[in-house]
Amino acid sequence: MDNQDIRWKQRFANYRLALANLTEGIEISKPSDLEKSGIIQIFEYTFELAWKTMKDYLKEMEVEVNYPREVIKTAFSYELIEDGDTWIDMLEKRNLMSHTYDKKNAELAYSLIKNEYFEKLKTLEAYLSKKL
Repeated sequence: MDNQDIRWKQRFANYRLALANLTEGIEISKPSDLEKSGIIQIFEYTFELAWKTMKDYLKEMEVEVNYPREVIKTAFSYELIEDGDTWIDMLEKRNLMSHTYDKKNAELAYSLIKNEYFEKLKTLEAYLSKKL
């Protein structure tokens, strides 16, 4: 096993932990504003680990990609993920969330995370689990 093979598996282990934290947040039936803020923050680092895990996995396949958008497009073309448009939207919203805050945007972000993005993150986890 080479270092790259180990790297994607280690990053994937961290991704799974982050996704477990996000799952715990998503399962809160009526989260407070503070809990929603926490869920948004957890999403941000879970998404970061998602694209970096895909990058490391692709690198093991000898596919060189470096930037999040490039990783997402390549992961879609290699069928690691479905619905590349939603993943690009996640990237754009994650960037917006990390640089601005207002209650309206936070509510929108929480809704997108709960109703759209979370399932995509779980699907990636299931796909990569099969590759272990």
